[in-house]
Amino acid sequence: MKNVEHIGIAVKNLEASNALFEKLLGVPHYKIEEVASEHVKTSFFQKGETKIELLEATAEESAIAKFIEKKGEGIHHIAFEVEDIEAEMERMRKEGFTVLNEKPKRGADNKLVCFLHPKGTNGVLVELCQSIKE
Repeated sequence: MKNVEHIGIAVKNLEASNALFEKLLGVPHYKIEEVASEHVKTSFFQKGETKIELLEATAEESAIAKFIEKKGEGIHHIAFEVEDIEAEMERMRKEGFTVLNEKPKRGADNKLVCFLHPKGTNGVLVELCQSIKE
């Protein structure tokens, strides 16, 4: 793993949360993107080398909607950047972690992503992400 790529925060209202985080961080969001396959709309902020991803559910069956219903708004996941996501997924499996995806899938911000089950990571949903080279 290279570094923390971003911190994902589940929010009920993306527009209101964008205004809040713009005031908090002193910078505007640089991108809004919908990931239809995950039923989520995202917004990204960058402050220095740190990125914050706000996530709003677009459907009741969304993992984000279920998260907010169960736990309320707040930190949803921590994403780590990797060079080779498939090799890292295999390494995680060999280390005993439960990888929630059979193969990497396309995520927001031009990334391939997969997740590790939080039961094996002290309750933290961990995302591995690799920039897509086009």
